[in-house]
Amino acid sequence: MTDSNHAARRPYIGSLNLADIAHGCFAGKSVLITGGTGSFGRRFTEIALEYANPRRFVVLSRDELKQSEMAQHFDHDPRLRFFLGDVREPGRLRRAFQDVDVVIHAAALKQVPAAEYNPFEFVKTNVLGAQNVIDAALDVGVPKVVALSTDKAANPINVYGATKLCADKLFVAGNSYGGAAGSRFSCVRYGNVVGSRGSVIPFFLSRRASGVLPITHPDMTRFWITLDQGVALVLAALQWMRGGEIFVPKIPSMKVIDLARAIAPSCRLEVVGIRPGEKLHEVMIPADESRTTFEYDTHYVIAPAHHEWTTFDHTANGARTVEQGFAYASDRNEHWLTIDELREMAGEPVSAIPGP
Repeated sequence: MTDSNHAARRPYIGSLNLADIAHGCFAGKSVLITGGTGSFGRRFTEIALEYANPRRFVVLSRDELKQSEMAQHFDHDPRLRFFLGDVREPGRLRRAFQDVDVVIHAAALKQVPAAEYNPFEFVKTNVLGAQNVIDAALDVGVPKVVALSTDKAANPINVYGATKLCADKLFVAGNSYGGAAGSRFSCVRYGNVVGSRGSVIPFFLSRRASGVLPITHPDMTRFWITLDQGVALVLAALQWMRGGEIFVPKIPSMKVIDLARAIAPSCRLEVVGIRPGEKLHEVMIPADESRTTFEYDTHYVIAPAHHEWTTFDHTANGARTVEQGFAYASDRNEHWLTIDELREMAGEPVSAIPGP
């Protein structure tokens, strides 16, 4: 399914101006990102250094080679610091968080099949690591923490999604420990990122020369977001947050079969079946959370059920309540990418490719 009516898809998160949101938002501040050598971390660092003017920007990760390559990429910017460390180590986090004003928690294990085979490794990083981040932020007094979540955390059916749902709950509850004036924690939840490491687009591109692309199911749909839109959402959330919210962007859906046709229109498509732990369609807001969900023009906010640390009124701030039982799912989205838009997002030349 595709929708050629562009006006019907505006505004959504893509209408936010990244440069405007980022401009000066970290002025004089010390910022730390966990898992900062990944696809999101590198782009977030680039935007922060170019527009947000941080006093100090710390990248904490486990991979010394990627840190070295990243330092060279940014020409050894004097504002950059690289800390080796693991979110599984609470002592390292407490030391790293000293004199930090903002933490972006992006570190996670993410591959669904790997989670099914190595479940407790995902628990140690995604759940216990999340609690370590919360404890370190509370112990040293970090004012703001935003954690990256995933659509797979909503009604999870796989280990990865279950660990991220647990992490979301931990970050929301962390506000209770912060008290009225303590550390504040919020989450952002979004779908598949265009071109990120391990995503389907690089996989399809690598298989294009073979003439055959494997498709799990012809009806499978996914939410889709660009790296820049993900960065914009996190930066906006830092400005909007009062603590305990889960920010969900309004982003387009796509059928995976459309993406395959957009990238490799001449390839034969082979249906191979859904992998263990995969859903046919993704959900970002389950119906059970509609009672505490508020709609803005560019995003939704799932407000915390318990929020003694804040009296913020979303409706007074211009938000609309959603209908009881509302669910934000990839197969029932109002916003659908066209074939040409999919090709453009994937970095492919745009041409007139007929839809399904």
